[in-house]
Amino acid sequence: YIGALGARVICDNIPGLVNKQRQLCQRYPDIMQSVGEGAKEWIRECQHQFRHHRWNCSTLDRDHTVFGRVMLRSSREAAFVYAISSAGVVYAITRACSQGDLKVCSCDPLKRGRSKDERGEFDWGGCSDNINYGIRFAKAFVDAKEKKVKDARALMNLHNNRCGRMAVKRFLKLECKCHGVSGSCTLRTCWLAMSDFRKTGDHLRKKYNGAIQVTMNQDGTGFTVANKNFRKPTKTDLVYFENSPDYCVMDKSAGSLGTAGRVCNKVSRGTDGCEVMCCGRGYDTTRVTRVTKCECKFHWCCAVRCKECEDTVDVHTCKAPKRAEWLDQT
Repeated sequence: YIGALGARVICDNIPGLVNKQRQLCQRYPDIMQSVGEGAKEWIRECQHQFRHHRWNCSTLDRDHTVFGRVMLRSSREAAFVYAISSAGVVYAITRACSQGDLKVCSCDPLKRGRSKDERGEFDWGGCSDNINYGIRFAKAFVDAKEKKVKDARALMNLHNNRCGRMAVKRFLKLECKCHGVSGSCTLRTCWLAMSDFRKTGDHLRKKYNGAIQVTMNQDGTGFTVANKNFRKPTKTDLVYFENSPDYCVMDKSAGSLGTAGRVCNKVSRGTDGCEVMCCGRGYDTTRVTRVTKCECKFHWCCAVRCKECEDTVDVHTCKAPKRAEWLDQT
């Protein structure tokens, strides 16, 4: 697709890119295709992590920033989005290198010869994921936008971008194949592989929960904690400046879509419970009949036959706020 239309035309028409990003896009159109695939993956992961929250990582189809005004506030949600998107770019490029989809990179060239772990010596073989290439390109491409401006928000974004990149590297794992008589491990061939992206998502979600509110230090080069009782952020902590809105009602200026119409769990006391999700406004209940496959039996060979079962369940959805409250916010 990019080849047919010409990289220059495509890259010139992607909104929101700064010059350096446009140049990288034109030089490496195949990498940009991988970045596009990666974007779908990290948006899905973000929505999985926040599926039971008032802010559910909802995207705006008509907005090139994907999340609209929610990104304007320097909140912990913005911190998470920068980290997970940066991680997604690393993951997508690294995977494309290993799969041989890109001309500029392949398996990690440094993983050659012999090495050792706690189980003894092994030979490097197979295809180790070239995570360092993925990190280098992601840093150059994603950070380019923040390096155009030298302000507090850019510093926050750069910090959270780095957290995301490092999170992918953290879950590299050694995979090995045994050789020897009947598979005994007298000889092993090993390679480094990335873990499933869900692990990175779970890790960054924990970092979101423990994100540290900061202010700029006086010389504008780093952060100090906003509350002196909290510890200083490390390089692996997400940081943010502003408190989040409550996301209860639609507030266009804060990028909040509100929770009216969201499905909630009547018996849960957590963030997915109707009390929390609906912000005390109450909920409507509708009876829904669902058809599911049941009583499945395996028939030799090789078919599975199931019956269709009807199941009637109650679905609870949050009530909309009263008209007057809603108008105040929009």
